[in-house]
Amino acid sequence: MINTYETDYTLWKQAQIAALARKDWDAVDVEHLIEDLEIGDPRKTLRSNLIILIAHLIKLYVQRDAPDWMTNSWYNSIDEHRARIRNEIQDGILSRYFPEAVEIVYPEARKLAILEGKRADGRKVKKRLESEYPTRLPDGWLEKLLLDGWYPVQ
Repeated sequence: MINTYETDYTLWKQAQIAALARKDWDAVDVEHLIEDLEIGDPRKTLRSNLIILIAHLIKLYVQRDAPDWMTNSWYNSIDEHRARIRNEIQDGILSRYFPEAVEIVYPEARKLAILEGKRADGRKVKKRLESEYPTRLPDGWLEKLLLDGWYPVQ
């Protein structure tokens, strides 16, 4: 049996579910299954942190005129979530999943940035149109998302 745990987590998990359903105990990857049950699905945590990171980067990119008292909290959140994500992706599985996770969460991060931008309207922040928020991750961002000190400038 080829173990896909390290290369394709989703395929591995589906195979484990199928083996358990068939009661095919020889096909069950006990070692990794125990590990997976103990830590849960780390991809969910990664995606959650990516949503916050990307949403705040989008806000910096679009809401250039936001006052310092607003942007300071965004910078702090960006730094915190970068550190969390770097810690999470030290595991080889998650580092390979990182680009896919970014693609998966981008629409949700954009939606969050738009929602928070609407809430800030009238608080010394210019109202922004939804069309001003990029519909996909801007070019070059993927490689820079986790770089300390990198913040987008439009």
